[in-house]
Amino acid sequence: MSEIGIIGSGSWGTALSVLLHANGHRVTVWSSTPQKSEQLRTTRRLATLPDLVLPDDMEFTSDLETVMKEKDFVVMAVPSIHVRTMAFRMRPFCPDGQIIVNVAKGIEEATLMTLTDIIREEIPCANVTVLSGPSHAEEVSRGLPTTCVVGAADRETAEYIQNQFMSPVFRVYTSSDVLGIEIGGALKNVIALAAGIADGLGYGDNTKAALITRGIAEISRLGTAMGGRYETLGGLAGIGDLIVTCASMHSRNRRAGILIGRGYTMQEAMDEVQMVVEGVYSARAGLALAKKYQVEMPIISEVNQVLFEGKPAADAVRDLMLRDKTAENKSSVSLF
Repeated sequence: MSEIGIIGSGSWGTALSVLLHANGHRVTVWSSTPQKSEQLRTTRRLATLPDLVLPDDMEFTSDLETVMKEKDFVVMAVPSIHVRTMAFRMRPFCPDGQIIVNVAKGIEEATLMTLTDIIREEIPCANVTVLSGPSHAEEVSRGLPTTCVVGAADRETAEYIQNQFMSPVFRVYTSSDVLGIEIGGALKNVIALAAGIADGLGYGDNTKAALITRGIAEISRLGTAMGGRYETLGGLAGIGDLIVTCASMHSRNRRAGILIGRGYTMQEAMDEVQMVVEGVYSARAGLALAKKYQVEMPIISEVNQVLFEGKPAADAVRDLMLRDKTAENKSSVSLF
């Protein structure tokens, strides 16, 4: 049995806490306020996962020292925009070599840093890993079969975390490509916004398939230019996560996109979804990275124009369709 701290009591942190508890571990969940901790302690319910009953022996706290003290590893499950602030607050309670598993997805707009890089910068003594893949909290909390990948700098740590999370309903693969995993996880949210916009405009399956396929092409171009591996982006953390986020109504990014396609502004859509829409925060960072690495990313460019420049969604789709003619893959040009 491991002692585990979960930083964040939203849907994803809570779903993972129940998974780890079912695996026989002792779990303590941290919330940002004493009121939220007390609510979870007394009701054993989370509003966003209404069918889930939290185990009686699961512990809750709003004290960071308590959730981090003498833990075998800590899961960081806060929205991407809060990762730096949270890591800074965690640092005084983090012993040398503490394993931190980041499960958020995003890129910091101001620095263009990945989330694991941010955590390492704020907590230099930590051993930072990432867990990602097609894994909606709503389904993980119900025990539906799910697969993910854990990325770490060394095999020993990756296999240790793999063993902690593995269960009959949660299969975990290992990878050393932390960067590729993070780029896939962050930018799939931007493509999912585009997929939702297409749904909101009333477009069909052909459009969705095109956005998924060309979306992973964009993500893979950038990810490999930055040093990630192509096979990572063709796996669970890339195409796998992209498919589920573009296709599922569990996806807050897709739901926000649908509303934007129907005429809502970005802010109106975010207010309606009532949850953090990570793709909005990663869109500008994705475009900035594309410019930095001189990578063509037309879908992400159009999403930025819709979100931040007031471009009508239908015009963005038209402009994508009317781009200059080209071969599907650059390597195929020589075949003609």
